[in-house]
Amino acid sequence: MYAIGVNPWVWASPVDDEALAELIPRIAAFGFDAVELPIEQPGDWDPVRTRDLLAAHGLVAAGVCAVTPPGRDLVDAAPAVVESTVAYLMGCVASAAAVGAGCVGGPVYASVGRTWRMSATARAACYKDFRRALAPVAELAGECGVSIGVEALNRYETSVVNTIEQTVELIDGLPPSVGIMIDTYHMNIEEADPYAALAVAGPHIKHVQVSGTNRGAPGADHFDWPRFFTVLRDTGYQGAICIESFTAENETIATAAAIWRPLAPSQDRLATDGLRYLRETLG
Repeated sequence: MYAIGVNPWVWASPVDDEALAELIPRIAAFGFDAVELPIEQPGDWDPVRTRDLLAAHGLVAAGVCAVTPPGRDLVDAAPAVVESTVAYLMGCVASAAAVGAGCVGGPVYASVGRTWRMSATARAACYKDFRRALAPVAELAGECGVSIGVEALNRYETSVVNTIEQTVELIDGLPPSVGIMIDTYHMNIEEADPYAALAVAGPHIKHVQVSGTNRGAPGADHFDWPRFFTVLRDTGYQGAICIESFTAENETIATAAAIWRPLAPSQDRLATDGLRYLRETLG
């Protein structure tokens, strides 16, 4: 049985100590096993306090989400920007280790929404720059027992990697601490066959995020979830499966994630309907 988690972004942004103090007891009461913890700004939440709060409610940290707003880039950026992004990611690794999360995942290569055209030569150079910039973060992650899950985003949010095949190429040559974070929302947009792409990702999967094809609850959409989970089992992945969605009530996060309307009768229903469907589908 997979641990099933949820990201507090379903209800709040920023996810800070105050938000977690209110949400973690509710998440536990809903019946989740785990929580996925985003770090929008360093220091938003205290890792030790959060670890103890999770434990008090029978939950674990499923992973830490790295957040890349404008100005957090490892590629095609000024040296000072790359340096500050590396420092941010190292902080994410340290927080993950302290809170007991096994993975830091996200689009760690470039800021979300930043797109530009690349020739094959320019793309190869971009990927090489990424591997060089991420190397010290990967080294620290390995020392801390934390993995890095690189997330492909859809074409409207990045031009660096949109598919699993591209992501495998991007991380080629990096240490085993670096792999792939699956996000079914982006796969549904970009992969001609998301189930075959999942099989390709198999040896590299570090973390799995799920949401409906419209960013709502898994199961309230057209995705073939039983097929997806059959392939996921075949990969040997044993980590958590986490619902990621966003509240339309917070202007900043709703605009960033293009949430223009409510995706469920309530945010609680989005989480609990998704949890119920995942439990039923996973058996």
